[in-house]
Amino acid sequence: MRGGLLPIVLCGALAVPGVVLAADPGMTRMQAYARAAALEALGRVMFSDPALSASGKMACSTCHDAKRAFGPPNALDVQIGGKDMKQAGQRAVPSLTYLQVVPQFTEHYYESDDEGDASVDNGPTGGLTWDGRADRGRDQARFPLLSPYEMANENEAAVAAKIRQASYAAEFDKIFGADALKDDARIFAAAIEALEVFEQSERDFYPYSSKYDAYLAGRAQLTEQEARGLKLFDEEDKGNCASCHRSSVDNDGTPPQFTDYGLIAIGLPRNTNIPVNADPNYFDLGVCGPLRTDLANRPEYCGLFRTPSLRNVALRKTFYHNGAEHDLHKAVEFYVERDTRPEKWYPRGPDGKVAKFNDLPHQYWDNINMEPPFGGKPGDRPRLSPGEIDDIVAFLNALTDGYKPAP
Repeated sequence: MRGGLLPIVLCGALAVPGVVLAADPGMTRMQAYARAAALEALGRVMFSDPALSASGKMACSTCHDAKRAFGPPNALDVQIGGKDMKQAGQRAVPSLTYLQVVPQFTEHYYESDDEGDASVDNGPTGGLTWDGRADRGRDQARFPLLSPYEMANENEAAVAAKIRQASYAAEFDKIFGADALKDDARIFAAAIEALEVFEQSERDFYPYSSKYDAYLAGRAQLTEQEARGLKLFDEEDKGNCASCHRSSVDNDGTPPQFTDYGLIAIGLPRNTNIPVNADPNYFDLGVCGPLRTDLANRPEYCGLFRTPSLRNVALRKTFYHNGAEHDLHKAVEFYVERDTRPEKWYPRGPDGKVAKFNDLPHQYWDNINMEPPFGGKPGDRPRLSPGEIDDIVAFLNALTDGYKPAP
């Protein structure tokens, strides 16, 4: 495993502004592993605890359902939360699985020698969130706890107060020391560390147990349709999916992650079901804002969002960062028909013309990806036929974890 978090936990330091939580450097290896196991168990309990929210009704697991690869449990465009459980989010909930090797965000990503051509600058890459603004699990865990349209705690102290009343409060003293519950900042830092460690649990978050994994290991055979789908998925002049969602094993033997970790603009239609989009002057521009603020002055990044892994994608009922689609087959169709049948995907403006790329201001359209299967003009034949799209969808279903190969 590359990029695993366990060595960080075992070395034992969690740094947040003004706070350092550290394991005893004199620990034996067995003690360090026991500490990591205790953190995982604590994080597992906290992940499903709705009492950590201001409403008392929302836990991490409310939006990240274990039965759906820790993605959304329903087909809502965005999830509902907040203090009154009536506040709509601004983006669709992503899966928390297969994030263990996502690199930290960088504007200039050069692949390692074991993955590809180390001389090629792949541009903005990495980060755990849709806009790449969180690099570590502990940073990502802060967002839902404090977000006004999620768990809606006013501050870290509010979270700490809830933990002091929780049935697992004693575990904080056991793991972090007798004074762990005395300081709000220490409690909050400990809480997000525990959540981070739980979200690195191999059996839960990166089991590599799909039919495709069994196929790569020689323990299963793809059906004819799945095999056709894989071929189309990889072919550069057909699906070309593997250009961003890599399907081959790395040179070091790491299983394919079905993402290149990059950030890309694909020109999605505006989702009018998201309440914030009722404001015609509001645009979610991804890497250049508004939720991310450090790159607001980089117009070349506007409209870019993280390329998610396609592992377990067939379990989802909501697709893309704005939840604009709810059917896997149609999600693939969009890539194939965006430019050849734009009237199918975009509304018409007051002038009767198709309002293409209507969720991205015109000055940023140069950022939109035009590589296959995109491209062409209205009326052209799409790169994939309906039957070929069926084949790709069949292959995508083979990426669902929990496959049981025949003896």
